[in-house]
Amino acid sequence: MIAARPSEPIGEVVVDRVSKRYGDEYRSKLVVDGCSLVAQKGRLTVLVGPSGCGKTTLVNMIAGYERPSAGRITLDGADVVGPDRSRLVVFQETALFPWMSVLENVMYGPLVQREVPRAEVEADAMALLARVGLVEFRDRFPSQLSGGMQRRAELARALINQPSVLLMDEPFRGLDAMTRQLMQEYLLRLFETSGQTILFVTSEIDEAILLADTLIVMSRSPASAKAVVPVDLARPRGIGVFKTPRYAELKDDILTKLFDEAAGAFVRAGTAGAPAARRPGARP
Repeated sequence: MIAARPSEPIGEVVVDRVSKRYGDEYRSKLVVDGCSLVAQKGRLTVLVGPSGCGKTTLVNMIAGYERPSAGRITLDGADVVGPDRSRLVVFQETALFPWMSVLENVMYGPLVQREVPRAEVEADAMALLARVGLVEFRDRFPSQLSGGMQRRAELARALINQPSVLLMDEPFRGLDAMTRQLMQEYLLRLFETSGQTILFVTSEIDEAILLADTLIVMSRSPASAKAVVPVDLARPRGIGVFKTPRYAELKDDILTKLFDEAAGAFVRAGTAGAPAARRPGARP
């Protein structure tokens, strides 16, 4: 279950000059190109970049679902060579088993591993469901839950396995605005009390700034890390940061960096003859 913030956090991910190419010598596509970045242990690192730039491919390589074509990925100094419970992913689409109750879904991982008695697993699962506000829904099936409840159940199901790093690939995409805001606040509280290392992927700038300790701006495809932006907003943090001058400064900086990438992708797509796009805030 979610413990108090550890004195010695774990889960540092290092991506060292990683590239990923699909296809063969006759027809191939470079999706990630010489990407280097660090997701520090005990921190919430956010990747933000243009849609389709290769962020999900990078997450899949960190998770071990895919192997890099070149370069190296390590977790706490050990090479990532395949999937492992030390690196768990919460995806855009729900991955809850529809035939299992919420409680059964959360308990599934530890029960399969058979390393902890069932009574202890159930106690941990109930504690996590209490933390995400789902105790009274423990016997419901996923189809009986709202989108936000499903997201919370998936968080609990991942965290009960105590991963070194939690990978979150646009997990709140598709939720309505109010539910998305509530999920962002749930995640902030979970992170700020647990010290869980999190690598979060999003295309939403407001979400990225709200959550991040460190924000990494990704380039257009093929993906690489274009800029690292420390987010020096005080914690505990909430939506009140949107009203602060520092938030406005950070957003302007990140918008400018992302605009350059979006404009480059626009030209690359074959629209070089179209009227030139203007940077955010630029005069006509």
